[in-house]
Amino acid sequence: MSGCRLCGGVVEEFLDLGPQPLPDAFLSPDDPAGIAAEFFHRLAVGRCGTCTVVQLTDEIPREQVFHHDYPYRSASGSSAMREHFTRTALGFVETELSTADPFFVEIGCNDGTLLRTGAESGIRHRGFEPSGGVAKIARERGVRVRTEFFEESTAAAVREAEGPADMIYSSDTISQIPYTASLLRGVDALLSPGGVFVFEDPYLRDMVEKTSFDQICNERFYLFSVRSVQAMAERFGFELVDAVQLPTYGGGLRYTLARAGARRPAPSVARLLAQEVAQGLAESAGLQRFASSVTGIRDDLVGLLRSLREDGRTVVGYGATAKSATVTNFCGIGPDLVPYVCDTTPAKQHLLTPGMHIPVKPPAAFSDPYPDYALLFAWNHAEEIMAKEQRFREAGGRWIVYVPEVRVI
Repeated sequence: MSGCRLCGGVVEEFLDLGPQPLPDAFLSPDDPAGIAAEFFHRLAVGRCGTCTVVQLTDEIPREQVFHHDYPYRSASGSSAMREHFTRTALGFVETELSTADPFFVEIGCNDGTLLRTGAESGIRHRGFEPSGGVAKIARERGVRVRTEFFEESTAAAVREAEGPADMIYSSDTISQIPYTASLLRGVDALLSPGGVFVFEDPYLRDMVEKTSFDQICNERFYLFSVRSVQAMAERFGFELVDAVQLPTYGGGLRYTLARAGARRPAPSVARLLAQEVAQGLAESAGLQRFASSVTGIRDDLVGLLRSLREDGRTVVGYGATAKSATVTNFCGIGPDLVPYVCDTTPAKQHLLTPGMHIPVKPPAAFSDPYPDYALLFAWNHAEEIMAKEQRFREAGGRWIVYVPEVRVI
């Protein structure tokens, strides 16, 4: 047991995924010293008995995770995500940012995909992105970025220099920030009296329903539910006023926080809270059942891959995602079972995956020649990927998925 990072309560561990590398720390095959010095971290999750937030039991220094060469790119690979960010930005321009001279701030703006849309609409903006490589890309696209972490001191500096923000937004980032107190004090310092703090993250209820344990990684400290976000907001003078389910992130939720009493909560908040209680997310037993299902998926997936290898079938991975690092390291899937994985991100190609050291190849390798089976690590983009790889199916290829259970398509 450990102390809750949010409220100090007792955190009871329910799932241990073993030693894991940083999920985006790809390795050069020409750097044996780097491979030998690879960092591993015990990845385990627990639930706070007081505020119910699900969180990692151990924390990694943020500078070690979000370093200069951090390889994730918002705009890479998935047209669906690019469209999501464009639609999201345009929606904000028509609603929360429709006032005179609005100021829009994004926490973890990455390569500026979303902020650029706002900038093109004439919105005054500022992004926070501590990873220098992607921050540089954002600047080249005309996005105004501070290469630093968002916290109380940096937020106060922006407030003094540029005035209050009408809206603060973040995508798949707040769950990665364990220092919640400084973060929300920063939101309090920067946000205007009538402004909103909107953030999107993977949703614990969807994760449990789908047994999508690969969304747990040591970059993502919290696994949020509506109840835990509501408790977090109240501790810092905010109120959860809306919660909207999203198809992104393999099942996500968009939370809207406002200052306490400033807005009437939408009906969706009470509805989702009731659903979480019915599913047992507020109780340890429901999470223990999830942990048992995770073990079953591991055994089924490894058994299938070994059987295919014995039959002389070829299997390659599709999508060198952060999720794939969790799966391969927890299940012990290495090049003996999956010789390589294809990925569209140039920064990952010709490197080795974290931990299990599976070679990453460009997309062209997938059809040269087609394998018998493809293990779909990027399962949250399954529809888009399968439509793009129709020739693989026509050539007799089959997909292996493991969410919500192991099956061949």
